[in-house]
Amino acid sequence: MRFLHTADWHLGQDFHDIPREAEHQAFLDWLADQLVAQGADALLVTGDIYDSQNPPIGAQRQLYRFIAEVRRRKPNLDIVLIGGNHDSAGRLEAPGPLLDPFGVRVIGSLPRTAGGGLDFDRLTVPLHDSDGTVAALVAAVPFLRLPDLPPAPDDCDDPLIWGVGQIYREALAGVAARLEPGQALIATGHCYMTGSELSDLSERRILGGNQHALPVDLFPADLAYVALGHLHKAQCVGGRAEVRYSGSPLPLSVVEREYRHQVVMVDLKDGMAQVTPLIVPRTVEIVRVPTRGAALIEDALAALRALSADPARPRELWPYLDIVIAADGPLPSLRRDVDEAIAGKGLRLARLKVETEAAAADSAAPPPDLETMVPEEVFVRCWQRTYRDAPPEATLDAFRELLEHLESGESA
Repeated sequence: MRFLHTADWHLGQDFHDIPREAEHQAFLDWLADQLVAQGADALLVTGDIYDSQNPPIGAQRQLYRFIAEVRRRKPNLDIVLIGGNHDSAGRLEAPGPLLDPFGVRVIGSLPRTAGGGLDFDRLTVPLHDSDGTVAALVAAVPFLRLPDLPPAPDDCDDPLIWGVGQIYREALAGVAARLEPGQALIATGHCYMTGSELSDLSERRILGGNQHALPVDLFPADLAYVALGHLHKAQCVGGRAEVRYSGSPLPLSVVEREYRHQVVMVDLKDGMAQVTPLIVPRTVEIVRVPTRGAALIEDALAALRALSADPARPRELWPYLDIVIAADGPLPSLRRDVDEAIAGKGLRLARLKVETEAAAADSAAPPPDLETMVPEEVFVRCWQRTYRDAPPEATLDAFRELLEHLESGESA
């Protein structure tokens, strides 16, 4: 049996306020083609399907159109979706009664019976091979929130890790009891594991913080495969090739632009998993100036003038541009100079950041009490923190004029 494992789609995400719907659609179209071309029998999506708990209508429409399209092209495909820490469990599970009859199982939250025990009828998802035979059972465990965990004993060193371990022990034992001879056991999870690599800029710390990273021995060695979500860099955990993050299909921050974003193709044979990465085509590039650190304004402008992209491409496919400037004082014409340097080049400015030594030195200072400060004092403090000097009188006059316009309700 063959299935594809993917996670962390983050449908509805913007890149520094630039919509990414075209990128997500290109990925979903590619994934649908791969499911057909690779002859996949199932698809596992392990959390963070949406970027927020209240995703835009367009993101929800993309998900349901994708499901309809792949089911049309592969009527017998099993699809399993589990909730992540970004997802609303209720929103994800709402269409479940409509999707279940079509072989689409959605597990947004840990399923329990009316008596409080695990609901193994919902937790257990069969995967069928090309002949329609059940080849594997999935223990479909979603992202576990604190209320999902059982109370720990008083002498427990870490109640969070103990509680997650209890959930997985109970879930895996219950699903394993339903296995028939020749069937493989698969587990899912949306969590942070020890021995894995985290991107701090775009992956939220979950389950009480990174100090609560889960040990890989949470998953016994007799599992055929563990499909994980949450970390955006594709990787196996603890040297075990069968315990794996698929990673996100798109770079979700600038630091992720060098990741090899992929979907994992898994072939099951005799209870063993053979893993093959399928590299996701990059639809929109992320260009950073400079490649590392911060550049002086003259060097940055020279680098920008040397860039080239195809402005004839659709605008939603133009590369993103991330610029970091090193400065010791104000740069009043910075945005104008940057706009002139990239005019007509087919690039979209996603972020223009200025780094100063003064700002770095003050970054650890406690924040002031804004409620006791007038707007001009806030402005002056911000200027002094950034430039280590009082704002020029002309700048203060401009600020006061703007403030008067705002307070009077006039257009500035």
